[in-house]
Amino acid sequence: MSSRYKSLPGLVSCLLCLLLAVCANPVFAQVMQTAEDSEAWLVTYGPGEIYWQRFGHNAIWIRDPGLGLDHVFNFGFFDFRQQDFFLRFLQGRMLYFSAARPAREEFAEYIDENRSIRAQKLDLSAQQKLRLVEYLVQEVRPENRDYLYDYYDNNCSTRVRDAIDGVLGGVLKAEFNPIPAGQSLRDHTRRLTAADTWLYLGLQLGLGPRVDRQVSRWDEMFVPGELAQAVETAEFTGAGMPRPLVLEDVVLFQSTLEPPPASPRTLWPGYLLGSLGVVLAAWLLCHFTPRTVARRLSRSWLVLSGLVGVVLTYLWLGTDHAVSAMNLNLLVFSPLWLVLAFWKRGEKATLLIIAGLSVLALLMTLLPPHQYTLDVLAAFLPINLAAGLGLFKSRIQPAGQPGVPVSADR
Repeated sequence: MSSRYKSLPGLVSCLLCLLLAVCANPVFAQVMQTAEDSEAWLVTYGPGEIYWQRFGHNAIWIRDPGLGLDHVFNFGFFDFRQQDFFLRFLQGRMLYFSAARPAREEFAEYIDENRSIRAQKLDLSAQQKLRLVEYLVQEVRPENRDYLYDYYDNNCSTRVRDAIDGVLGGVLKAEFNPIPAGQSLRDHTRRLTAADTWLYLGLQLGLGPRVDRQVSRWDEMFVPGELAQAVETAEFTGAGMPRPLVLEDVVLFQSTLEPPPASPRTLWPGYLLGSLGVVLAAWLLCHFTPRTVARRLSRSWLVLSGLVGVVLTYLWLGTDHAVSAMNLNLLVFSPLWLVLAFWKRGEKATLLIIAGLSVLALLMTLLPPHQYTLDVLAAFLPINLAAGLGLFKSRIQPAGQPGVPVSADR
């Protein structure tokens, strides 16, 4: 997933125009066909500290000392100033764009962010390198640079993957598409965002069962680090014999940040303890205050979670976010809560409905479509039940007299 969330500076635009002018020269193409010292590198940047940097990033680095070409082609830019930026983001129609930057400038920025830089020199023929450069130059032209971004199927890493696979004649896809992935799309999302509690929970809340399905190693390369690992082990037939795709593998900069875990961590017990702590704190508050406090807290939570359910429904039915479809978290954050929050004298029915949907949400962890929901259930199901119970108890318990029943609401 891209981590390059900024506009292209004017200076880089000038450099890009110069690069395009050079690459458009027929002499350049002629030289590239015979130049043995030209190089194509896959560059992989490690995760950073900011939430949008958690997935890492990658690019293609083209070097040709004879021509003075030393640029990194990057597919991970977007511009906050583009028209309807936030609306497009909400609707799942984000426009990203590709650009070329001088390698020194590109690498210096990642070093300043304390992000590791790994470079893998690809064993490409002069003709393959020529085709790769021609493709990259076309992709960064103003009329071609924009593309419709998708977090899993069309991001900065999949574009780099496809560019390399294209000049290899489909070797990468043929090798890795038949191989089942070691982890699902959700597993990678969980392990890479575990350090950011709210980002982690937000993604787990919004992602439906599509990211839990079995995928291939080819699909897994939406993560830049996975593409780097695949390229490291890839082989192709050259001069009649298999040989590795990577000629040289170097670390240009080693970050001091802790690397993400190799597999998802089990976090739901911690979320359950935190949720039970919130319920206990609310119970203590309500025990020593008038019953109206319990009703207000319960209704406020149901309104808030009901609004979240409206958002989840909109993401499923009203946007292009395919990964939000059929989201079982709607059993926890249901738009129905908005109705139940203001259902006068319906407290008992509200409690029963919440309890029933909670049981169903737990059962669905064992039934198709097998969406992973344990973190969301642990973090929010106890609060839902407490809200339903709070409405029910506040109706039958008068203010200041715990345990004394009354028959009417005040």
